[in-house]
Amino acid sequence: MSLPPLPDSAIDLGVHASDWRAAVRFAGVALRRSGATRDSYTERMIQVVDEFGAYIVIAPGLALAHARPGPDVLADGLSVVTLATPVTFGHPHNDPVSVVIGLAVSTPDAHVNSVAELANVFNDPQAIPALAQATSADEVWRVIQAPTVSDDAEPVR
Repeated sequence: MSLPPLPDSAIDLGVHASDWRAAVRFAGVALRRSGATRDSYTERMIQVVDEFGAYIVIAPGLALAHARPGPDVLADGLSVVTLATPVTFGHPHNDPVSVVIGLAVSTPDAHVNSVAELANVFNDPQAIPALAQATSADEVWRVIQAPTVSDDAEPVR
């Protein structure tokens, strides 16, 4: 098992989001920019929170933005967005959020496997603070340990 690719184009550090919707949109734009999704996937990630609540805030300071596999997922992918100022999603224990991970996968099995791999990453209590403080893609890759690819899909690490 391994995580979906995390290209440089899918990492945005220190962004200014006015609310949780903007934070999820940043994660979705990063997924789209990397070629993993279409714009409609971003809107579906927002609909998930509108429908089911802030369950995507899976740990203190961390949201895992995602939606079901669908035709707007072009390839499996991850995005990482850190927020200059944390935002509230409405979770009773894990707000505010300073790191948003975007996840797009093409099959239900890939979803389950990716969530399990991310859980392993975030078993380390230093992972979320390290991501929140990251100032470079290299720092993000060291924490996430996802496959890194350049924007032209050739491995760079």
